[in-house]
Amino acid sequence: MFHIILYEPEIPPNTGNIIRLCANTGSQLHLIEPLGFILEDKHLKRAGLDYRALAQVSVYPDLASCLQLFTFSRVFALSAKGKTLYTTQRFQKGDAFLFGPETRGLPAALLSTFPAENCLKLPQITFDRSLNLANTTAIMIYEAWRQLHFEISAL
Repeated sequence: MFHIILYEPEIPPNTGNIIRLCANTGSQLHLIEPLGFILEDKHLKRAGLDYRALAQVSVYPDLASCLQLFTFSRVFALSAKGKTLYTTQRFQKGDAFLFGPETRGLPAALLSTFPAENCLKLPQITFDRSLNLANTTAIMIYEAWRQLHFEISAL
């Protein structure tokens, strides 16, 4: 199992799609408040369809409350400002992946608390825009799972 941490997510359909991703990969979703929507939002429900019942979703008042659950060295922050290509790390069952809000990404002060090797980036041609949050999350989770040879027991 992997852990997806969404720091202050803003767009309901992205979170809905990530709930669907979690249900289909065995990942657990952790949402850090404030959320830019209500969990019962109709757009969230539509994107997540009936997957919410199949996914483990937890909500935390702040990031510190969530991070207490993890060994900090196994938390990876995803950012367009990251220095390490996402395919260079060797992932393990239980790893956590932290993603920032759609409109602003993870704050620089928060990114600076991570070792450079844990600040991951996906390659892209443009630097003034970024990939969609749900797409980035899916790419990251599937790379981590691929490294475990898509083992169901690894989840």
